Amino acid sequence: MKIKHYSFLLLVLIAILTTSYFSVFTIPQKPEIISIEQSDIQNDWYCHQSTSQPEFLDDNGQLNLVVWNIHKQGDEGWQSSLESYGKKTQLLMLQEVSLTPNFKQWLKTQSWVANHVNAFKILGESSGVLNLSSALPNRACAYTAVEPWILLPKSALYARYRLSNGSDLVTVNLHAINFTLGTEDFQNQIEQLENAVKKHKGPLIIAGDFNTWSESRWQEVRRRMSALLMNEVRFKPDNRRRFINDLAFDHVFYRNLNLVEASSPVTTASDHTPMIAMFTL
Repeated sequence: MKIKHYSFLLLVLIAILTTSYFSVFTIPQKPEIISIEQSDIQNDWYCHQSTSQPEFLDDNGQLNLVVWNIHKQGDEGWQSSLESYGKKTQLLMLQEVSLTPNFKQWLKTQSWVANHVNAFKILGESSGVLNLSSALPNRACAYTAVEPWILLPKSALYARYRLSNGSDLVTVNLHAINFTLGTEDFQNQIEQLENAVKKHKGPLIIAGDFNTWSESRWQEVRRRMSALLMNEVRFKPDNRRRFINDLAFDHVFYRNLNLVEASSPVTTASDHTPMIAMFTL
């Protein structure tokens, strides 16, 4: 009788925890992209295709990029830092963005076009990767992969932008799966994104928080990037967040662009440092 009693209590506890979990977190059935332009918010399932001819992303052949995990805007100074890094920048690829009322209000004061992947919502506030760009992408698609342990999705954003030299730049903004015992789920997420871009022959940027805290993860990323003929950006100074084995979490890979200079400066506005790169076409 005691065993049945404890089993019943265990089932009740599981039911309570499950109910509490889903009352806090809302996970969309399919990857969802949210496009924000001039205070207009539009939700689309999976992909958003521009109905107009977008402007060129680059500025007379120059393309300045910022990639940064902003830690859900939880650290003091994120707003002023983001504005500072964004000066004379055409593309910001951000991870761990929370669409709080404060962040959406800040967006209204900026000239950016925003595309955000709704990986999940915490008490109604969407969380995921987000691109801020000086021009609309002509196509943007959302990708998600569920963390095996915590059951919350990590997100990635595919975006394609027009360039002034007649080509299209494809970008992938990635926040990779973190908590796994092996690398199978991590490999599946990277492979899905590799398949999304491998038919594209032009300029390509794949960047973000790869969570490459183990040698096996890092070797998997290097193998995939090598197959796509990508170059890795080297930063000077390089203050990227690192694991105890000195492996960096964040990376920028590029192809068919000329790298002019790159840096990763110290900041207290997030637990990650930004990666800043200047390219020419």
